[in-house]
Amino acid sequence: MDALDLLLNRVSVTRLFDPAPDEAQLDLLFRAALRAPDHGQLRPWRFLVIQGAARERLGELFVESLKLSDPDCSEEALQKARKMPLRAPMLVVVVARLLSHPKVPESEQVLAAACAAHGLLLAAHAQGLGAVWRTGAFSYDEHVARGLELAAHERLLGFIYLGTPEEGRLRTPPTLEPRDFVSQWHGGV
Repeated sequence: MDALDLLLNRVSVTRLFDPAPDEAQLDLLFRAALRAPDHGQLRPWRFLVIQGAARERLGELFVESLKLSDPDCSEEALQKARKMPLRAPMLVVVVARLLSHPKVPESEQVLAAACAAHGLLLAAHAQGLGAVWRTGAFSYDEHVARGLELAAHERLLGFIYLGTPEEGRLRTPPTLEPRDFVSQWHGGV
């Protein structure tokens, strides 16, 4: 796949099926992620792969979190939380590892980890895999972070769902005009 074609046509794929990426595909995903811009070469990221029965355990962790935040939540909400990780055969948890550094603030480290996640998404599309980066309340939840065994200096940035896209169902990306997002700055004159 041509690099510009990849950049111009990658889309999030929400309907994901087996098979999950195999070991060789997963290796390429992470190799692409590791090429992210990285001021100070801190490599402020890490990833957790969740597949098989571990997806069910993640669903139970989501249920625990929901019960803690809303003890009166409905059974329907609990079931929805329980099923979230089952929407794809594999999930990759994106973690920012925030390190104390005199020249690289935490905000830049979070940006670098986000760029690594984007590289993973691009590599998935390039290999014909489907992927979507999901966040939401569970991505910012302390109970979920503890359950995933994140350290105090780590921040969960979201979950990348991976699998095989439904045959012939990739959506066409919307046409956006750069002029709608770009302007010239003339030095405040």
